[in-house]
Amino acid sequence: MPNQELIPHLFRTEYSKIVAVLCKTFGLAHIALAEDIASDTFLKATETWSLKGIPEHPKAWLYQVAKNKAKDGFRRERLFREKIKPSLMHANNSTEEIPIDLSESNIKDSQLQMLFAVCNPLISVESQIAMALRILCGFGIEEIAKAFLSKKETINKRLQRAKEKLRKENITLGIPSEKEMEGRMNNVLSVLYLLYNEGYYSTTSEKNLRKELCIEAMRLTYLVLNYPPTNSAQANALMSLFCFHASRFEARTNERGEQIIYAEQNRAEWDQELIEKGQQFLHKSSNGNQVTEYHIEAIIAYYHAQTEETGDKWEHILQLYNQLLQLKYSPVIALNRTYALSKARGKEKALSEALKINLKDNHLYHLLLAELYSGIDTNLQRTHLETALKLVTTEHERQTIVRKIKEITV
Repeated sequence: MPNQELIPHLFRTEYSKIVAVLCKTFGLAHIALAEDIASDTFLKATETWSLKGIPEHPKAWLYQVAKNKAKDGFRRERLFREKIKPSLMHANNSTEEIPIDLSESNIKDSQLQMLFAVCNPLISVESQIAMALRILCGFGIEEIAKAFLSKKETINKRLQRAKEKLRKENITLGIPSEKEMEGRMNNVLSVLYLLYNEGYYSTTSEKNLRKELCIEAMRLTYLVLNYPPTNSAQANALMSLFCFHASRFEARTNERGEQIIYAEQNRAEWDQELIEKGQQFLHKSSNGNQVTEYHIEAIIAYYHAQTEETGDKWEHILQLYNQLLQLKYSPVIALNRTYALSKARGKEKALSEALKINLKDNHLYHLLLAELYSGIDTNLQRTHLETALKLVTTEHERQTIVRKIKEITV
């Protein structure tokens, strides 16, 4: 891999590991310093490798530089000299400096603990997702800003407020106690779900960023599943949902980046290996004693991953959406249910339900109405497409809507 590609790749995969281990070693209160050390490590790699070439073991080189920079950085910290170091030495019954363990097992343990810390309910949900992207996924500020359709300054302020909250509340790395675990696990899974959705249903025009968000959400969920106390039925259901959705990822867009609706997707492009993995995780999720929204959504996604189009398939999906709406109502879920209703019982029935949903400022709502009016009322179909065109935020979707309007006109 060329130098100009290797360093960004390693930054994405190793930055978060270095930050997590340093925070576990020296305390979450020093997260800003840990980030600076990680960033300086990659800056030195950029400078050194461009002159001397890529080392034989790039990751080992990064880890060694990070260790050295950490020791130098924390030595300069008055708090470290006066308080942290003595307590660490006492805890380890040693006069030697505390070791910085960048072994694979400690990295995984540190990242899992960081995930629980980042998802602390004392921090706003928006900040939790931004922190997860920055600290655990190695995303740059500009990338996060694009994902949120926000300004870099806004994201920076959001991250700074979150870090200050962690420091003031003296939040530490660690797995919650058994008493706290259920509530914190719910929060962690919710953040992972929102992170995945931000990628899968992203409003950004950057196709690669959307995929990477989904991949990172799945990677973090694997961390949760690989730790026995957090390998819950809910977590397995969530991973099942992710796998089923990801199996159709390549079929969702054409070569121009335009979205392909479900009915027109090429089934041959669906990833059967991911579908099988989704089924395995769905089976494991049945070990719990309750059915959650993740279970229902995973089963809905399972039916969507079945290639055969039958009335029974859509009737099952419709009934599942009915259950999901009983657990948590949202206009978007109601919108998805309406599409299933149209497939199971016809457009006329679905239209009467769709018109009751309060999503008039959402372009997807008008796209669905346009679909339901197709073959029934061409004028109303065009009207809703034109409304969707005014509301859409991405160029790829705009082009798709323009094409549909032209097809009606012709």
